[in-house]
Amino acid sequence: MNRIVELEQIASQVRRDIIRMVSSAESGHPGGSLGCADFLTALYFEVMDRKEGFDMNGIGEDVFFLSNGHISPVFYSVLGRSGYFPIPEMATFRKLNSRLQGHPATEEGLPGIRMASGSLGQGLSVAVGAALAKKLNGDTHFVYSLHGDGELQEGQIWEAMMFAAHHKVDNLIATVDWNGQQIDGSNEDVLSLGDLPGKWAAFGWEVLHLDGHDMQAILDVMAKAKTLAGKGKPIVILMKTDMGKGVDFMEGTHHWHGKAPNAEQTAVALAQLEETLGDY
Repeated sequence: MNRIVELEQIASQVRRDIIRMVSSAESGHPGGSLGCADFLTALYFEVMDRKEGFDMNGIGEDVFFLSNGHISPVFYSVLGRSGYFPIPEMATFRKLNSRLQGHPATEEGLPGIRMASGSLGQGLSVAVGAALAKKLNGDTHFVYSLHGDGELQEGQIWEAMMFAAHHKVDNLIATVDWNGQQIDGSNEDVLSLGDLPGKWAAFGWEVLHLDGHDMQAILDVMAKAKTLAGKGKPIVILMKTDMGKGVDFMEGTHHWHGKAPNAEQTAVALAQLEETLGDY
């Protein structure tokens, strides 16, 4: 089977996992999770160089930090499906004493989680630190991070952007989920981000653009990002996505940023998403 088709099938199952987890818990964030399913599927199943097992140091492998931690459903699905923990554990999402908390938490000991990311704006700082540590250790692997576009309204992001460029953290590949939506409305209505590509470039970053729902484009742009590493600039990928991608009544609106579907809506959503790997 064509590898692109395989990845698309995995992403479809990931979307089913997202809907089922959030519906079962009657809470969570389906919108952004659905929008990032293709990207995170490609990252974990094709792009990243990972070693067997899990340790917090991540020496000798690529590492990833989820900064916009509210999209934990997609993160948990991809981690489970790629072998970090048993797939049936997804059924415990947001349950009491579960390792799959509403926002990723390191104290729960869930493999694959390297930072607690409930408070927005912190992930880029952590990723920069990890990338510098790899340089100090002579580790040539990459550090990846994912951020929401609304998250860029946090001042700490811009401090980290300046720091990374100044210190030539060129083994870092950050991605922004540029879906134009956040919990209270569109970015334009809440707090306009202005010329986002121009701002990243002005801060000294190499800027790439990506259609986050084109699997081949994801692989191509990630490969290009790797070729730009080691040249003195951190790299950012501005990824256009549709919030709620794959479920027609959730697409393109902030209303499903943090709301669970009811039983009827869940059935409608699952009918639109192919079961490819078997539900948990």
